[in-house]
Amino acid sequence: MQSEKLIQMLLEQSRQIINQAEKLQSYDLNTLTWKENEISWSILECLEHLNLYGDFYLPQIENEIKNSTTKTDLEFKSGVLGNYFAKSMLPKEKLNKMKTFKDKNPLNAQLDKSVIDRFINQQIKLLDLLNRSRNVSLNKVKIKTSISSLIKLRLGDTFHFFINHIIRHLNQIDRIQVAKNKI
Repeated sequence: MQSEKLIQMLLEQSRQIINQAEKLQSYDLNTLTWKENEISWSILECLEHLNLYGDFYLPQIENEIKNSTTKTDLEFKSGVLGNYFAKSMLPKEKLNKMKTFKDKNPLNAQLDKSVIDRFINQQIKLLDLLNRSRNVSLNKVKIKTSISSLIKLRLGDTFHFFINHIIRHLNQIDRIQVAKNKI
């Protein structure tokens, strides 16, 4: 895939994510903290989970872009592992549940609407990083994963994985809203 096409696609997805998050700002705290049961997440818990991942990935991405001496590539070639991770995050008909790392699990955390603002600010930062990534190699710049610092993904794969993970949890938020409206 052309590097520029990938960046354009990810920028568009990020703008849609921001639009969806901005709509959540008008919800009352009761709606934002409602849960289907004691082990499911609320809307704010979903966003806080994404914020925790943003805290891990965004500074690292920024640092790697800033310190990169690589030049941009015309073509981005997804790595085997990066492609697998990105695809595994995409929402499916029958959702494949995944275990969350303890340090990224916000279950029962005391959260307020500031979680939404933090999430939107991270998405604005992501837009900036996507734009800045046009000046470096999406293939050669490597980002450590939250799974292990020994596993690194290409910058293009990291962006793709990161955004698919957000889309996955925004779909979860949609399902939470449907469940709440049924009661």
